[in-house]
Amino acid sequence: MKETKRIKNISDTVLSDHWAKLNKIDFDYQLENGQWIRQSRETYHRGDGAVVLLYNPIKKTVILTRQFRMPAFANDPQAGFMIEACAGMLDKDDPVTCIIREAEEETGYKVPSATKIFEMYSSPGAMTEKLFYFIAEYDDSMKVSDGGGLDCEHEDIEVMELPFKTVIDMLENGEIQDAKTCILLQYAQVHKLME
Repeated sequence: MKETKRIKNISDTVLSDHWAKLNKIDFDYQLENGQWIRQSRETYHRGDGAVVLLYNPIKKTVILTRQFRMPAFANDPQAGFMIEACAGMLDKDDPVTCIIREAEEETGYKVPSATKIFEMYSSPGAMTEKLFYFIAEYDDSMKVSDGGGLDCEHEDIEVMELPFKTVIDMLENGEIQDAKTCILLQYAQVHKLME
């Protein structure tokens, strides 16, 4: 690929390797005009993940979660508790296996399958994370536990079953500020999943 020839002399320094890895990457980059410049970027490696919108087209409801997010809190204490679609890190699983597992752990719903709709980088200017986006229908018979996450991971997740119309109102008035959730809710609107 022509574009990859525009990056050379890459050096990689680990700055932190605690919860995830933060690297400083120095490299030479060739501008469109042919000039080479030296650049430096910090890159956060936390692994890839998957996210799912659980929806019930009969009841016209969706399952969302609410949990504390320190980075959001650090930016704005009022945004610390985020309303989100169920998501999790792939770890060593494939995306489908991951999201079915996460749905059960976080929401208590054991869905038999999930449909992949696309994959996207979350924040390509700073993170290597790619998210795999899914939708999955649920019904009351799939509820196998209270959900809420794993105690061993100290998860404290509130499970919310909400009318789709209410969720769209929450999106429009700024109550839902999580990008992956906004993307999935807008997908549901565009593709008329609740009609």
